[in-house]
Amino acid sequence: MSEISRRDFIRAASAAAGAGALGALPGCCVPGLSSDPLFGQFEYVVVLMMENRSFDNLLGYLYDPATLPPGVTYNGVIGKNLSNPIPSDADPDGRLVVPFEPAFVYDNPNPDPGEPYPHVNTQLFNTVIPDSNRYKAVGHMEPPFNLPNPVPGVPPMSGFVRDYIDNYVTTNGRMPTYEEFRIIMQGYQPETLPVTNTLARRFGVCDNWHCAVPSQTFCNRSFFHTGQSSGFVVNEPYYRWPLQNTADTIFNRIDEARKCELEWGIYFDLEDIMSLTALLHFQRLQPLPNPRIRSMQRFYRDVATGKLPRYTFIEPRLFLNHNDMHPPVKILGHTQPSSLLPGEILINDVYNAIRTSDSAQGNNYQNTLFIITFDEHGGCFDHAPPPAAVTPDPSAPAGQMGFRFDRHGVRVPAIFVSAFIESQTIINAPLHHCSVIKTVCEKWGLPGLTDRDKTAPDLAGIFSRSTPRSREDWPVITPIPIPPDIETASRSDDRPINDLQRAIIGMAAAVAGGPTNEAPPITTVGEATEYLQHAADAIGWRIEE
Repeated sequence: MSEISRRDFIRAASAAAGAGALGALPGCCVPGLSSDPLFGQFEYVVVLMMENRSFDNLLGYLYDPATLPPGVTYNGVIGKNLSNPIPSDADPDGRLVVPFEPAFVYDNPNPDPGEPYPHVNTQLFNTVIPDSNRYKAVGHMEPPFNLPNPVPGVPPMSGFVRDYIDNYVTTNGRMPTYEEFRIIMQGYQPETLPVTNTLARRFGVCDNWHCAVPSQTFCNRSFFHTGQSSGFVVNEPYYRWPLQNTADTIFNRIDEARKCELEWGIYFDLEDIMSLTALLHFQRLQPLPNPRIRSMQRFYRDVATGKLPRYTFIEPRLFLNHNDMHPPVKILGHTQPSSLLPGEILINDVYNAIRTSDSAQGNNYQNTLFIITFDEHGGCFDHAPPPAAVTPDPSAPAGQMGFRFDRHGVRVPAIFVSAFIESQTIINAPLHHCSVIKTVCEKWGLPGLTDRDKTAPDLAGIFSRSTPRSREDWPVITPIPIPPDIETASRSDDRPINDLQRAIIGMAAAVAGGPTNEAPPITTVGEATEYLQHAADAIGWRIEE
């Protein structure tokens, strides 16, 4: 068990300069790249960003604090009396609270909770302001978008049940029962998700990693690579992202450096037709086709042959048989078949690809840092209040819905796999989505992007070893198989699309025809993938397999 400080890490990193390893780990094997000993433990970074799970939801049960050595802490759920109040109009049996408890169904919370900024305000503060916002779709909500005035310095995290009920009524047309809304206060125990929990336990886990914005997918994924979201707070209107999100990205910084072999790559599943990251940053990642946007088949070849770029970002599959861990959607009584288990298999596949890599010249299991995190909490309960945040540009006006980007989003899982991380390392230091930009910029001498990432804590403190672990010390994990009924149903084209999939279709329509171009009415995954192919053909989108 290991908790480490930056000072301890600096001593360890200095010692690492003499450690034997594949490739040239503690120094730089490429002229012009940083040889900062603080980051001698890696030469390659691989990030896999999953979808819509909070820390408590997936990793709350990872450690029992009573079993930890003296001085070692873990901010999970065991030993805490966690609950949320039940609104007086929601349960006829007079229950007062919903306690936090284990989850046993792999598609919970089902249906999908509220994710946009007004919903998160309700989740954090248990407020609906004005009251007329209660059962409205986000596009029809009014200021202050459920935010109390004054805003408490420490959110009570007491409105997850309230918001789940309100969103359920909005999307399903009726009040849920206690059994239907209690699932928002549930989390998975380690044995139910063996891949996620084994990697967190056998390498490193941060129990204090917050997403960038108290809202949904697009703004958080944008912050991860730009340190801002061009003032946008929610996914809608969809056309704004590919056409108006013009912020510089870390990908552009890497390109501008023009340093030998300093490259980036985005890998995604070709069944999705178009890359979500490329659509979000369409203005900055043109012209297309872009040879740095690649298929997952190419990823597995590249990692095996030592040809990964220095910075790799992986997207899970988001449409057919999605493996992103996103909760399912229920439309008019029909539920999209869904499970966390395909996501477990994806994480394990990427991990095994890195674990078995052994190139002496390029990437290998000793010189690669693998980060698993999530874009946002997706409405799932977490008990840790989000802290204040540095505004990306203090001189900029308030953004969409009046938000000033001065608060972080909810806590999400962050797992670190590296030969230089000791088993059972717990990182309590406050980290957030922009910590990766900060680390990449420091590692390779790149200028920062915004005040948010320039002031972010880097990842120096996650490393707890001065010498690399042998491959024999890396666990071999067996994921839980996907039940045949889920596997078969997930491959069906007639499933209803969820809000994220609808938003991606909206971005594709914008790049194919501009802000006034609307996609035809699309309700199923099959129709969605067919339209994505149409949009890809319209702009000449081609990806190397």
